[in-house]
Order: sequence, then C-alpha cells, then structure tokens
Amino acid sequence: MRLTYILVLFGLMAQPTFGQVMEEVEPPENIKSIVFKGPTEDQFPVIQLGEPITLEFDDLLANEQDYYYKIFHCDYDWTPSQLLKSQYLDGADNQRIIDYENSYTTLQPYSNYRLTIPNQNVRLRVSGNYVLEVYNSYGDLQFSRRFVVYRNVVNVSGVVKRSRDFNFINTKQVVQFTINTAGFNVVNPKREIKVAIIQNHQWPTALYNIPPQFTIGTELVYRYNEETSFFGGNEYLNFDTKDLRSPTFAISKIEMREVYHHYLFTNQYRFDQEYTYFPDINGDFVVRTMQGEDVSREAEYSKVHFSLPYSNLIGLDDVYVIGKFNNYALSEENKMTFNEESGKFEVTLPIKQGFYNYKYVVQREDGTLEPNLVSGNFHFTENNYLILVYYRDFGEMYDSIIGIGSVNSQNISN
Repeated sequence: MRLTYILVLFGLMAQPTFGQVMEEVEPPENIKSIVFKGPTEDQFPVIQLGEPITLEFDDLLANEQDYYYKIFHCDYDWTPSQLLKSQYLDGADNQRIIDYENSYTTLQPYSNYRLTIPNQNVRLRVSGNYVLEVYNSYGDLQFSRRFVVYRNVVNVSGVVKRSRDFNFINTKQVVQFTINTAGFNVVNPKREIKVAIIQNHQWPTALYNIPPQFTIGTELVYRYNEETSFFGGNEYLNFDTKDLRSPTFAISKIEMREVYHHYLFTNQYRFDQEYTYFPDINGDFVVRTMQGEDVSREAEYSKVHFSLPYSNLIGLDDVYVIGKFNNYALSEENKMTFNEESGKFEVTLPIKQGFYNYKYVVQREDGTLEPNLVSGNFHFTENNYLILVYYRDFGEMYDSIIGIGSVNSQNISN
C-alpha cells in the first residue's frame, strides 16, 4: 500500500503545472542528434490524426541506460489542457523506450534509441498541441519536444509578399492567407478560430493571436502587413561530413586524433553584402554516411570547428552557433569564445556525420537576441511558413487543430 501511494504521488508531482507554458527542454551534453519527425522529411512533426511520428536520439555514454516517455496535451498557448490523459490517449504512456542498439565500429561509442507513436502501448485520440517528454530511470527530465496533430477539415491558402512599410521593404516578408470553412460550421470565427504562423519551423518566433481581418462568405481573410510580417534573414550556412576523409567546399582541413576533426573555413559577415541565393534546408540537418549502411548506428561523430572573425559590431556580446541540430538553443556548449592568437570567435562541437545547416546569432549584454546581425536580413530569402488553424467551440475543454497551410517565399511578390 505504501509503495502504491509513493508511485501515485510521484506521478502527480511529474504532472505539469496548470497554466504554465510548456517550453521545449534541451538535453544534457551526452544526448545528441535528436531527430523528431512525421512522415515528411522535415524534422518538425505536423501529422494528421493517426499518422506516425518517430523520435530518435543518441546517448554518448553508451551504457544502455533506460529512458521513458510521457505525452502531454496542450492548448493553443502551450499551457496544459484540461483534458485527462484518458481523454487524449488510448492506452498509457510513461513506458520504457525498448528499441535501442549500440553503435557499430565507431570511434565514438553511443547508444541509439528509437520511439514510434502510435505503438502497441499508446495512440493519440484528439488533435491539438502536444509535448513529448523523455525521462531517465531516476525520473529526471532529459529533454522535451513539441509536436502538432491536426484534422484536415478546412482549407488554408496563402502567399508571401514584400512589406509595404518602406522602412522594411527590403528586409521583411509578409504572410497573407485565407481560411475557407465551407463544410465546417463556424458560428463566431473571431472567438472560435485562432491561428499560429511559424517561420522555418521555429516556435520562438511564431506569431499568435491574430484575428481575421474580415470575412467573405465562408472565407476568413488575413491580409495584414505589419501583424503577419517576419524578418527575412538570410540563407543558412552549411557543411557536409558524410565522407569522413574527404573535405567538401566548406571544410578547410581534416585531422585524425581520438576522433576526426573537421575544420570549417572561417565564415564572413554577410549583413553588408549583396544577397546571394544558395539552396538550404531552412536550418535542418540530415544524418548520413558513406562509411556504412545503417545510418543510425554506423554514422561517426566528429569534432566540427567553427570560426568567425572578431568585429567591433559584436564587442563583448555573446555569439552562438545554432541550427536544428541543437534545436536553436543558446547553451554554454555552442557559445563561442574569443581566441586572442587567431583574432576569431571559435567553438568546437561533436556532431554526427551528415549535412547540416547553421547560422551565427548574437546575444547582447542586456539579453536581447540579434538573430540576423551576422547574416543580415533580405526579403529575397527563401523561407517556409506554416499556418496552423485552431478551433474551440463554446463549452469545449481544449483547442483542436482543424487545418494547416504552408507557403514559401521563393515566389515572393510585391
């Protein structure tokens, strides 16, 4: 009886606090290469109800420790919804991740873990915002990731235009779109419908709480300028380490020590240069290797060396290397340090073989983030925008997602 009480108490303590925004938690340094995606290649799970999602990650400790997962349903603002687990899950979470294997013939040993949902233990019952949390055997939260489940019952179409504000005409992009609710009964759209607009699958810069500008029949029209605008940024930098021994265009030299070391060419400031189109994958990464067939456990980890010249533009501010590979987090690990001998900001990161996008961001001494200070802002930049349509009828206990739309700035117009 006492053991049962303790387990129940632990379960209650592990629940999120109602009203608290569930942010994504970043992992400790031993957990790397978190790949989280649905049926598409984008590592940003946006799935229809019933479609599978897959989580994969490596533990560099390579001791086959146990990991467990929990699933939480959230409202539009990413606070926990009022639903009980039995109302949004069939089955039970808090299960051990049983699909794992150790790396094979790699210089850096690691354990590779894989989880697919739905599985024999649990499946999702409703649409909406979700958070997947991963715990170790001691009940300590290791990391968490957001994902989105939708029903396709309304149609979303849109375009990307240049800003009409002359102060930002060359630096900003504006997302304009319509939501057609034909066949779906919406009585009070300004109260029942909410939207979120996400640039390149990055939650921190998402726009919320934008009401429809006006309605035409069954169409909700969003033709704003300032309210739905984003800075264009620039194309991401990239490198490819799929062949450990062969330097690509971005790699200046390769050294072999305890593991391979890949030295990237020193990058330059691009904010004052002309925009140049260079295809990227909008910050994402793809694990791949030419040294084996099983990418998940035969791809090697190497030490990748990044460098950026010192500039008075940055001064004493902090510079970070970010991308989807570290979930755009500003951590001590990816913070650059100034090397007096070379006169450059430098950082070395352990990264699994593959193709990676990355960029440099600057955090001012007052905490202000300058995401495009190094790379610059251009309205020409190719960006992807995801539009999520949320719905809550009068008396319902949660926000569902009834449709999504995707637009790209490649064909931007005035």
